[in-house]
Amino acid sequence: MSAGTDAATADERILQTSPLRKLLGRPELGSVVGAVAVFVFFAFFADSFLQAASLSTVLYAASTIGIMAVPVALLMIGGEFDLSAGVMVTSSALVSSMFSYQMTANVWVGVGVSLLVTLAIGAFNGFMLTRTKLPSFIITLGTFLMLTGLNLGFTKLIDGTVSTKSIADMEGFPSARDVFASTITIGGVGFKVTILWWLALVAVASWILLRTRAGNWIFAVGGNKDAARAVGVPVTKTKIGLYMGVGFGAWISGQHLLFSYDVVQSGEGVGNELIYIIAAVIGGCLITGGYGSAVGSAVGAFIFGMTSKGIVFAEWNPDWFKFFLGAMLLLATLLNAWVRKRAEATT
Repeated sequence: MSAGTDAATADERILQTSPLRKLLGRPELGSVVGAVAVFVFFAFFADSFLQAASLSTVLYAASTIGIMAVPVALLMIGGEFDLSAGVMVTSSALVSSMFSYQMTANVWVGVGVSLLVTLAIGAFNGFMLTRTKLPSFIITLGTFLMLTGLNLGFTKLIDGTVSTKSIADMEGFPSARDVFASTITIGGVGFKVTILWWLALVAVASWILLRTRAGNWIFAVGGNKDAARAVGVPVTKTKIGLYMGVGFGAWISGQHLLFSYDVVQSGEGVGNELIYIIAAVIGGCLITGGYGSAVGSAVGAFIFGMTSKGIVFAEWNPDWFKFFLGAMLLLATLLNAWVRKRAEATT
């Protein structure tokens, strides 16, 4: 082997361990830059933005989106998306509430039944997708419409109105509220427990993606499912598992919704699925699959929280929120594309 070849090999090894190359290769890099920019922007224009109580409010808003954005991001990395995620949250809350009330059972029984139902809905989406070979847009749009109708129809049939009966006086409600909707006081500032649920999901999802065989499968099926199947990746099980993950996130969010207010409006959740997808895309996930991270989805949700509450703190007209959200989506997508090109250029 010539000296020139040895030098080239050495240079390649140096390049592979370059911190700059690793940084540019991170899917969430663009979203982190965007988050810093949004933070500085509102810190300058909203006087109360940097207060501890304001931070608590921002984190709570981010967590309610982030809990669902994490499994949605994993699903998008796997090459699919779920339009039923928003109404599935409401379905989770309705099942838990109505089962507990009608059966006069401990609310934890309803919570358990709700978990089984939401996992079953996720499994149904995954099963229909893999068996019919139809696009996930069609499958989950159908589920979205069915759940929207079921939520309203069953609530009116059982409770006679569009909202559930209060379960605040039922056995097990206080302990369930502690788990799903309590407030933890730190330094005199209250932080919602959903923030802990959110951070836990980010940690677990990151571990799955980066440290397990299942994580390799998710990236593989999102990149090229036929090639993944050819090398032995269980494509069907992976996709069904990802949809069940969305169901699990919907269960957590649904229980928080229920135990925060003790009643549920059957028409809630419509449109939230787009916010979850936006958070994942802002965080670096590609619509085409095979690229993204759980941390990126968390940063995307944090940007959403900062924007939604920052506009309020700045005392601006909240009607402008959707404009800012759309602008951030476009800018984040362009920034993520630029970051990917820079990363590929250093390869």
